[in-house]
Amino acid sequence: MVETAVSIPRRRSGWWSDLSVQILIAVLLGIAAGAIWPGSAELMKPLGDIFIKLVRMLVAPIVFCTVVHGIASVREARSVGRVVVKALVYFQLVAAVALVLALVLVNWWQPGAGMHVDPASLRDSGAASVAASAQKVTFGDFLVGIVPNTFFGAFADGDVLPVLFVSVLFAFGLLSLGPAGKPVVDGIEALSRILFRMIGYVMVVAPIGAFGAIGFAVGKFGPSSLISLGRLVAHFYICCALFIVLVLWPIAAAFRINFPRLIRYLGAELLLVIGTSSGESVFPRINAKLRQLGCRESVVSLVLPAGYAFNHDGSCLYYATVSVFLAQALGIHLAIAQQVELLGIMLVTSMGGAGVAGSAIVMLATTLSATGAIPVTAVGLVLGVHRLLSSAFVPVNVLGNSLATLVVARMEGGLDATRLETELMNGAESVTEA
Repeated sequence: MVETAVSIPRRRSGWWSDLSVQILIAVLLGIAAGAIWPGSAELMKPLGDIFIKLVRMLVAPIVFCTVVHGIASVREARSVGRVVVKALVYFQLVAAVALVLALVLVNWWQPGAGMHVDPASLRDSGAASVAASAQKVTFGDFLVGIVPNTFFGAFADGDVLPVLFVSVLFAFGLLSLGPAGKPVVDGIEALSRILFRMIGYVMVVAPIGAFGAIGFAVGKFGPSSLISLGRLVAHFYICCALFIVLVLWPIAAAFRINFPRLIRYLGAELLLVIGTSSGESVFPRINAKLRQLGCRESVVSLVLPAGYAFNHDGSCLYYATVSVFLAQALGIHLAIAQQVELLGIMLVTSMGGAGVAGSAIVMLATTLSATGAIPVTAVGLVLGVHRLLSSAFVPVNVLGNSLATLVVARMEGGLDATRLETELMNGAESVTEA
C-alpha cells in the first residue's frame, strides 16, 4: 500500500534550509519587531492570518481523504471501532490527569491570590461578547453541530467534527461496496497526493506566517500584559512544562517511544503553533510525519482527526488553571467539592470546544457559566494575555495528539518499531515524500 505524505524538503547542505531553524528565527524576529515597533502590530497581523487561512483551506478535504482512505483500506469495521474506542478512552484518561495536575498546581502556587479585583471593574473589559458566545454554546448544541446541514456544508464551515462525521459515514458506505469501490479509493488516494503537494507549497511561507502572528501578538498584548499578569503567565508555562515531563514523557516511555527525539522530530510544527496559536496549521504535516514514523495509515487517519476533535490536553490545563486563578483574583473561595464539580464540567466542555472558532476562551466562559461560582465577566481579566497562554497550550495539544496516535498504533500492533527508531534517530530532515 502506498501512503501519502506531505512533501517535506530533503536535507540540504546549509543549516538555514531546516524549516525548524527558519521558523525559530522568524518567531524571534517577530517578538523583537512586536516589542520594538508595537505600532506595526496591525501591519503584521495579515501575514499570520493569510498563512493560517491557506492551511485551513486544505484541512477539511485532507481530513476527508485520509479518514475515508484509512477506513476503506482496513476492510473490517470491527477494527475501526476498536481503534476509536481505545483512542477515546485514552483521551479521557489523559485529559482527567491534566485537569487534576492543573488544579493541584494552581491551588499550591495561587497566582491570583492578593489581586483583590473588583468584579464591577470587568464589566466593560471586552468580556461581554465572550459571555454572549458562551450562552449560545451548550453541550446539546455541540451534539447537534456534529451533523452538518448539507454534505458540502461540512467542508464550507471548516470545523473538524462535521467533516469527521461525514468522512466516517462515507467511508463505511464505500467499505460496504467491497471490490467495486476500489476505483473510488484509488481516486481519493490520488486526491490526497495533490492536497499534500499543495500543503508542501504553502509551508514555504510558514516562517513569514509565524513572524506576522507572533509579531502582532507581542505588539498588541505582549510587554504590558505580561507584566500585569506575569504570575499567571509564568505559572501556566511551568504547568505545561510539568505536564509534558510528568505525564506525556512517562506515557511515551511506557510504550517505548523516545520522547525527546519525538519532540525534536516535530520541532518545526511545535515552533509554528507557538507562533500562530493554531493547531490546524500543522495538521497535514503532523499527519505525514506520523505515517513516516511507521504508524499504520488506518490508525493515523482515525486517531489524529479524532484527537483534534476530542483531545485537548493543553486546553484542559488552561481551563483548570485560569478558572481557579479568576476565583483567586476575585477573592472567591472554591471548596474541594466545587473544584471536583468544575473538573467534571471541564471534561465535557473540553470535548465540546472543537467546533468553535477561538474555542478556548469561549469554552472557558461556558464552564464558568455552568458552575455559577465565578462570574463570566471575570474572563475579561485574562483577555489581554490569552494569546500568550495559547502559545503554550496549543503546542501541548499538538504534542499530546501526536503521542496519542503513536500509543494507539502501538496498542493495535500498527507501529513499525524499527522504522520509528530509525526516523527518530535521523531526525525530521530525512523525511521525504512517501
